[in-house]
Amino acid sequence: MRILLGALALAFALAAAAASIERYKAFLDGTQSARAQFEQKVYDRSGKLVQQSHGSFVFQRPGRFRWVYEKPADQVIVGDGQRVWIYDPQLNQVTVRKLATALGSTPAALLAGASGIEQAFALSDAGEKDGLEWMEARPREREAGFERVRLGFDAHGLQAMQLTDNFGQTTLLRFSKLERNPKVNPAEFRFAPPKGADVLGEK
Repeated sequence: MRILLGALALAFALAAAAASIERYKAFLDGTQSARAQFEQKVYDRSGKLVQQSHGSFVFQRPGRFRWVYEKPADQVIVGDGQRVWIYDPQLNQVTVRKLATALGSTPAALLAGASGIEQAFALSDAGEKDGLEWMEARPREREAGFERVRLGFDAHGLQAMQLTDNFGQTTLLRFSKLERNPKVNPAEFRFAPPKGADVLGEK
C-alpha cells in the first residue's frame, strides 16, 4: 500500500512539474510579442519591503524588448536584437552590453524567449501559491548574479515573476493588462543615447 501511495505521489508530482513547465513552453510558443504593465516590489532578506515601483514593457522575439520604469525612479532598458541599452535619465548615463552576453542567463531571457533556455537554466516545478502555478529557473552559470527566477501562471497565462538574487533580496513583479501578440512599432526597440550622456560598456 505504501509503495502504491508513493508511486501515486510521484506520478502527481511529475504531472505538476510537467504542467508548470508546459505552461511556460506554451506561453513561449504562442506569444511572439507581448505588452503589459507591471508593479514591482523589492524585499530584503528579512522580508521587509524596501522599494516599490511600476512601469510597462513590450517585447518581440527574438531578443527585442523595451522595459520602462515610470515611478519612483525613471529608467529605460531596451534590447534591439543586438545590444541591451540601460538608460538612467537622472544620471544621464547609458550602459550598453551585447545581447548574447546580457541575455545568456538573465531573467529577461525567459521572457524574450532567447534560444537555448534549457541550456542556460535548470527548469523545475515550484508548486502552487496564491492561485498561481510556479515554474522555477535556476541559472547554470555561477556568475549570473541571481539565485533563481520563478514565473507564475494561471489559466490566462503569465501573471507574475519573482527573482531572488545572491544576497537574499527578492524582487516580485505582478503583471496586468497583458496583451499577447499585439502589433508593435519597430521604433520601440531602437535606442539612441541622448546628447551628452555618458555611454559605458560594450559598444
